[in-house]
Amino acid sequence: MRFRRISFPISALLSIMAIALYFFNGLNFGIDFKGGMLLEVQSKAGPADIAKMRTTLGGLGLGEVQLQQFGAPTDVLIRIAEQPGGDAAQQAAVQKVRGALGNEVDYRRVEVVGPRVSSELLSYGVIGLVCAILGILIYLWFRFEWQFALGAMLANVHDLVLTLGFMSLLQIDFDLTSIAALLTILGYSLNDTVVIYDRIREMLRRYKKMPMEDLLNASINSTLSRSVITHVTVTLALLALLLFGGQAIHSFTATMMFGVALVGTYTSIFIAAPILIYLGVGENRETGGTDKPDKPKP
Repeated sequence: MRFRRISFPISALLSIMAIALYFFNGLNFGIDFKGGMLLEVQSKAGPADIAKMRTTLGGLGLGEVQLQQFGAPTDVLIRIAEQPGGDAAQQAAVQKVRGALGNEVDYRRVEVVGPRVSSELLSYGVIGLVCAILGILIYLWFRFEWQFALGAMLANVHDLVLTLGFMSLLQIDFDLTSIAALLTILGYSLNDTVVIYDRIREMLRRYKKMPMEDLLNASINSTLSRSVITHVTVTLALLALLLFGGQAIHSFTATMMFGVALVGTYTSIFIAAPILIYLGVGENRETGGTDKPDKPKP
């Protein structure tokens, strides 16, 4: 707990820097949020050669081109950034792709994602994140007390702000998979925080005269092995995906690595628990307070 005098200023500084990065550097919005074209193709000669197709389409001068294998090994999803020049330019880009791939593939679906649809997807993504945070706040308010709910919400917002700053700094593609990554980070961070909070509440009932700093230290130490094991196993899985998963899920795994393996672990120990001291948890334990001991059985 004594490190809170260091961790809190550092977290505040990093959060300010992340917000500044967002406003001055912005996010690298992907095709889902900028608009563009979506082509679903199927290779005729067995499994699709993603690397060869990426090289072929990358030389057409169409800007951002994303290829993703899905379903059967022969199926490929191609996303192309929106072309300047209106509908005619979009159709011309589709014809370039058809000419480059030739008769090696069948075209099963061709769609154009316009600016209006992409802006709606971005709005719904933001609404989803806000609803998730509010749902967490309401759940923890009923599950614990308002101090725990507020502490968990501040910890989760801290994770999201730093993760968005990381994505802005490295200009990682921000698309629908990034929204999924942010929601997953919220889930992991909340899970770890709730485990620690539950142990804190249990010890508040059992040790009413223990100093709050010592009680929080004991609670964190008693759950530390569980936290370390969980985060190490998740980190190993994400590292494998980052190294061998390919370009299609690179933005998702990079965001998860930062948000879960690094920021999530740090926040649960050095932010979520110490912040309870400043929120007044445990101040009235000797007189009952909000955490009264269980009534003895008759």
